[in-house]
Amino acid sequence: MKTTVELSDDLAVTAKSYAAREGLTLRSLIERGLRLAMSGDRRRERFRLRDRSVTGRGLQAPYRDADWSRIRESIYEGRGS
Repeated sequence: MKTTVELSDDLAVTAKSYAAREGLTLRSLIERGLRLAMSGDRRRERFRLRDRSVTGRGLQAPYRDADWSRIRESIYEGRGS
């Protein structure tokens, strides 16, 4: 299939130069790049966040029944104004 692709001038010059050095046509270089880009998408694994939770008994005794403002005050106690 014939199609038109617009490239920036500097990319086109660089691509043509690279293709010539490698003994490729610009067409084959573009095809190779497209195939590589698309195959990478298929191999990409779905991101899974590792479970890094810890076992414990929840909050320490002084904070078990505290509201968030009390916990936040404790975090910043002695750090600034």
